[in-house]
Amino acid sequence: MSEALKATVYFGEGDRHGGALVSDGLAGLAERRGLRVAVLLRGAEGFGLTQVVRTQRLLTMSENTPLVWTAIDRPEPLRAALDEVVELAGAGGLVTLERARLGARPADLSLRGDGACKLTLYPGRRARAGDRPAVPALVDLLRDAGMEGASALLGLDGTLGGERHRARFFSRNAGVPLMVIAAGSAEATGRAIERLDALERPPPCTLERIRVLKRDGVPIDRPRLVPEADVQGLGFWQKVMVHSRQRDRSGGRPLHLELVRRLRRAGASGATVLRGAWGYRGADPPAGDGLVALGHRGPLVTVLVDRPAATRRWWPALDEVTARAGLVTGEIVPAFRATAPGAVVGGLRLAAAEGIAEWPGPA
Repeated sequence: MSEALKATVYFGEGDRHGGALVSDGLAGLAERRGLRVAVLLRGAEGFGLTQVVRTQRLLTMSENTPLVWTAIDRPEPLRAALDEVVELAGAGGLVTLERARLGARPADLSLRGDGACKLTLYPGRRARAGDRPAVPALVDLLRDAGMEGASALLGLDGTLGGERHRARFFSRNAGVPLMVIAAGSAEATGRAIERLDALERPPPCTLERIRVLKRDGVPIDRPRLVPEADVQGLGFWQKVMVHSRQRDRSGGRPLHLELVRRLRRAGASGATVLRGAWGYRGADPPAGDGLVALGHRGPLVTVLVDRPAATRRWWPALDEVTARAGLVTGEIVPAFRATAPGAVVGGLRLAAAEGIAEWPGPA
């Protein structure tokens, strides 16, 4: 296991920089710099600081589809790319920078205590695990290890080991990376990593500490207060992720759509819904529509990143929407830069999170 940094950019499919699409610019940056892992994902629904909703549901708004680009590498090469990432994100993007561990192995782990973990795998679309396609095999491995849920999110473009792979029509897209996000207890995460380590070709993976806040409406961990800044004045930000299923409802509507509506009304800085192609939640068997296209039976992951004070304002809305369903997790984001026309919020210097690195959620 080695220390790593993870940069994530949230933006729109039609966003451009210097006449070219931001998505192409970010993918090209990862290729030129040989970043270890980079994945471009298409979201299903979302909004940012401008409060304009981007969605896949309306054909007339197709250019507003939200996109998420994530890159992981050792601190030195990723820091060297940050200025270019910020420039490409332009006047309408959100960039976060987080600490992670890359290439986890059981001998290096100290997974003890009551905390939870987020384990993210980055296989190629058509990779294999033994005699099975990697995605269903990896999801089954995570479920058998006791992880609370896992979602496989299809990549449109990205790099693995510094080599770029792009999804194209009439192609097997074998090397295009995807992202399998799993959440579970430290004990279950340790079991999952031991089983991954036993594979002939384990996929790249990252490990991050999180807290489970709610499970199917039941509070699990008491939310705590997070300071707005560290001793140097660098701001803390908070990420909340809601893992749900297509059948989950709130107020008679799909949970993820009601969540976006309520969060926007409550003044959240932004939210992005990612639709999984395959995965499970709790005791449910894995489900989805395979790896050909984004499915309508697979899992959903809604991601929110905001300042502590703002998070405390919209938490009651999230709490109400997830009163009966959803796995809600919380984690620290030590650097966050959001831009909108005429506004820049935050920066990408990492705040020191000693003592609150396992913060679970809003107060």
